[in-house]
Amino acid sequence: MRGEKLGLLLRGARGPRSMAEVAAASGVPVETLRKIETGRIATPAFFTVAALAAALGLSLEQVASHCSAETLGNGNGRARTA
Repeated sequence: MRGEKLGLLLRGARGPRSMAEVAAASGVPVETLRKIETGRIATPAFFTVAALAAALGLSLEQVASHCSAETLGNGNGRARTA
């Protein structure tokens, strides 16, 4: 779930810019950015997230607060967002 939230945040912040443009600005490979945006890398390295956030004009505080929305257990082993 957290990986999906991060991916959605980065995709939204990227806007009309191409993955290649953001990858070049951040120094992160395009394929890594693609995997993060699609949730295939659920917990990317801190410095990868920091580089992407800087390239997209996001603070690390914005990223952390977006990705750590409170979740509540619903009794079936899955979490739901409050």
